[in-house]
Amino acid sequence: MMKKATFLFMLVMGLAAMGSVQAGDMEPPGPPAPTMVTLQEIYDVCSGGGGGSCGVPKTGQTECWDGSGTPIACAGTGQDGEYQAGVLVDPRFTDNGDGTVTDNLTDLIWLEDAACFGLRTWTDALSDANTLADGSCSLTDGSAAGDWRLPNVKELQSLIDFGSYNPALPGGHPFSGVQSSYYWSSTSYVSSPSHAWDVNLYHGGVGNSSKAYTNYVWPVRGGQ
Repeated sequence: MMKKATFLFMLVMGLAAMGSVQAGDMEPPGPPAPTMVTLQEIYDVCSGGGGGSCGVPKTGQTECWDGSGTPIACAGTGQDGEYQAGVLVDPRFTDNGDGTVTDNLTDLIWLEDAACFGLRTWTDALSDANTLADGSCSLTDGSAAGDWRLPNVKELQSLIDFGSYNPALPGGHPFSGVQSSYYWSSTSYVSSPSHAWDVNLYHGGVGNSSKAYTNYVWPVRGGQ
């Protein structure tokens, strides 16, 4: 299935081809090239139907609560659970059968085993991800060292479903070994560079820890 960037590139190329008639030409150059895409196809990609998105994803939250935490009907509250705004891709994940899982919302490819490396310092986590390859962590995907990396904080947070906890992931996800604990990102905490951002998979919160502490490691590859 073609991705968003491919569709948009083909659209631009198709429009360029339509406007390529030289001055003085009386006849059109011919029918549009077969790489042209329809507006409906572009819409489908931007709405998530093509495996990508052009907007902010849904949080996953569908319930509402009052100020004391008592569940209430969502109608008229203005809460996230009422509007459920954002992009939804279904199915969210594809188990590739080779130790990897593709997120159909972001096109990122994640290691299926979210606990392969155990608890590691930030420096070790970077090294673990950078050297990961086929044959390790149940991978049979043909990947080589350098294909994988530690996700940045936004990539890691993109997995979070705010309607779930322990772990805070979309229901029915295909991952194994997910720990309801902190996972390292590759993003340093700029106001204190001896720290790095991490994401708590118990409730989905984002924080930061000393790079000398130990958190879990969840390698990723692909993306923009």
